[in-house]
Amino acid sequence: MTYLLDIVLLSGGIINRLIEWILSNGGLFVLLFVVFAETGLFVGFFLPGDSLLFAAGIYLRTFPEGFYHLHYLVVVLLIILASTLGNMAGFWFGQRTGPHFFNRKDSFFFKKKHLYRAKEFYDQYGKSTVFLAKFLPVIRTFAPIVAGIVRMNAAEFMVYNLLGSAAWVLSMVLGGYFLEQWVHRQFGISLTDYIELIAIGIILITTLPVLYKLFFTKSASNSDQKKNPPTV
Repeated sequence: MTYLLDIVLLSGGIINRLIEWILSNGGLFVLLFVVFAETGLFVGFFLPGDSLLFAAGIYLRTFPEGFYHLHYLVVVLLIILASTLGNMAGFWFGQRTGPHFFNRKDSFFFKKKHLYRAKEFYDQYGKSTVFLAKFLPVIRTFAPIVAGIVRMNAAEFMVYNLLGSAAWVLSMVLGGYFLEQWVHRQFGISLTDYIELIAIGIILITTLPVLYKLFFTKSASNSDQKKNPPTV
């Protein structure tokens, strides 16, 4: 148990150092780029967006110089804009590469039928997918790209992209900002002293549902198929 706790604290320490580095080396501008990259660029899928935004809300109150002393609502609006533009970049990239995939011949690694299934899925659930993907690590990076590839309606994408970005940023940043304020007022302590555990907690909460869906749901589905094999 002690060993596991050491791993948690070490991992959280890395995230804490990342946050402190961002605030000390460009602050808000680096944070905006990180959010843009995670929501629109392939290379951004590994970035800790949820915990980073929650921590940014905490540091907005305790380290305002890292945000150039801007009002917290201005910071929130700028982050929403970065998230929205990131998704737009991913959607544009998907649109540009989409024809290549639809015209590509099937191979061992690529089956066009999966692409058509993805298009059917986005035709039916695209709005909720774009919105909810903001709250799911990794998926938030690739959802707008896939939406562009399967040619989701651009106007609908923009509406739910903006709504999802606003809901994600507001819940994370303002959650950290006001929780830090309440804890400091009630208990006289700062959440910056517990950023490690908070970051790990947020990562677990947002990641575990995805892992469960990927592994356990798939296993259950495979088990049902074995019990009830398809008839020809």
